[in-house]
Amino acid sequence: MLKDHPKGLFVAFFTNMGERFGFYTMMAILVLFLQAKYGLSEDIAGDVYSWFYFAIYALALVGGILADATRKYKTVIMFGQIIMFGGYIIMAVPDLPQLLTFSALGIIAFGNGLFKGNLQAVVGQMYDNPKYDKVRDTAYMIFYMGINVGAFFAPFVATGMRNWFLKTQNFEHDASLPALCHQYKNGAIENVTEFQSLADKATISGSATDLSAFADNYLDAFSHGYNYAFAVAAGAMIISLLVYLIFKKHLPTKEASATESKISLGAKPLAIPIAVVVGIMVAFGVSLLKDIETGAAIGLFAAFVTWIINISTKEEKPRVSALLLVFFVVIFFWMAFHQNGLTLTFFARDYTAKAVDPATYMFFELENILSVIAFIAGLVLVLGKGKKLNIRLIGAALLVAGGSSVYYLFTKADPNSNPIAPEVFQSFNPLFIVTLTFLVMGVFSWLNKKGKEPSTPRKIGYGMIIAAMGFVVMLVGSLNLVSPHELQIIDEVTGEIIRTDPVPDSSRVMPYWLMSTYLILTIAELFLSPMGLSFVSKVAPGRFQGLMQGGWLLATAVGNKLLFIGSSFWGILDLWQLWLIFVACCLVSAVFIFSIMKRLEKITS
Repeated sequence: MLKDHPKGLFVAFFTNMGERFGFYTMMAILVLFLQAKYGLSEDIAGDVYSWFYFAIYALALVGGILADATRKYKTVIMFGQIIMFGGYIIMAVPDLPQLLTFSALGIIAFGNGLFKGNLQAVVGQMYDNPKYDKVRDTAYMIFYMGINVGAFFAPFVATGMRNWFLKTQNFEHDASLPALCHQYKNGAIENVTEFQSLADKATISGSATDLSAFADNYLDAFSHGYNYAFAVAAGAMIISLLVYLIFKKHLPTKEASATESKISLGAKPLAIPIAVVVGIMVAFGVSLLKDIETGAAIGLFAAFVTWIINISTKEEKPRVSALLLVFFVVIFFWMAFHQNGLTLTFFARDYTAKAVDPATYMFFELENILSVIAFIAGLVLVLGKGKKLNIRLIGAALLVAGGSSVYYLFTKADPNSNPIAPEVFQSFNPLFIVTLTFLVMGVFSWLNKKGKEPSTPRKIGYGMIIAAMGFVVMLVGSLNLVSPHELQIIDEVTGEIIRTDPVPDSSRVMPYWLMSTYLILTIAELFLSPMGLSFVSKVAPGRFQGLMQGGWLLATAVGNKLLFIGSSFWGILDLWQLWLIFVACCLVSAVFIFSIMKRLEKITS
């Protein structure tokens, strides 16, 4: 399966894997870090998170324009890696004021804008060669798997660094304590009995005799542990950069003269002013309905759409318009999907059991889950049809080693209660990506041989329907739970929230609700995201390769800016009503893409 691909794919794979490890180390903890360090509410932390996620992808448009103008894709990618490294180093410094933290996030976002879309464009350039074009979809699935190999390990590393530093400060981890510490410091806790009990449990030696000192020390230890995790992310960027610099000779070089560069960007003098006017009008209209920030994000997307249509030739317009329609659909997918780092993380922290049985615990420690993976991999290799003897022997070794390790770790676990961390839930999506990618590829290959493989646009439509089913699981799992707004204590005079009481244990559920949701969303992602990248690389006009990859990421950015919908309604709606919003968005988007399916399939035929 892999022998049909150029060597450059593996360079891109490992470069991306290192960078994504660093990125997802940060994303697994970012919103929790902001709340622990600065005491931000879910609403405000969600707003910062959505702005950062927006910038991460929106700035890919700048990177795409720069690379298309200069044709120095590989150079732009390298500078992106260096800039991201600088941002992670700043984030690793303890006790930064909010402004510097937000500035560091901006630096990371800019570096990512130079890196991400252009690396995707370079992968597409390798498959512009007719020799490789038939395996383009497969290539993007392999490339996409590289993202998730790094992302799988990231939450475990982030959690491990945080827990390690807490223990050096004589503390145990309790995800509910940072919010209570801030409430105590602000004088918002009337009855300190529960806080005292949790503080005593979290203090390894002795008890918390001074709650004020405990609150300060616990918050410092909690946030400083995350700073060490950001340092790990910086280290991952160094590895990614070294892999790229040593092996980038295997990636294609698409250079052009200065004259060709000017032609590639178009020479219509009114294109930019018209796009700016349209963008401002749309931004103003949306701002009247919602807010300036949302208006600015959607206005930027409207300006991009107007500009790219105006600079396209008559021959290019059908392809460009088809891509823009797909971009519109994926806005709503990413708005729903990237709740994994926001409202689904809130759910993991507040509504999921703090401790589990030994069998469930096998999925929440790195050594446990690696043992399970080794056992399953060994079983597949031993029982698989047509396997050579040496492959079966390797499988047998994995089976024995993995099985022995599973048995040892299972019996070693506490038979009654094993604590789990909410950050670890974000490892399930990349784990499922890595394990399911080849299975989904095999299904598509089998359908292809029978002449029944769905077209790339049709796969994207199916992905939207599957995503809706993932949030249906959350909806069902939340039906009998107390909702966040029911836990709020409101000042009867001012109407302001005085405090939010902890979620009672009766409203904490087993982790399998979230795990099942992540599994279904992962299948949806495999149908949509790598297929979308493949669609863009195939349909985009040659002179717009970096720009249209940037456009895909800009659409992703707008979806990320709309993440605030989840955090804004977190303390307003019942939980099941919140998940219903994402079910509806995904289903409406699926209906739309199937309504234009013939047009999209005609472009790719």
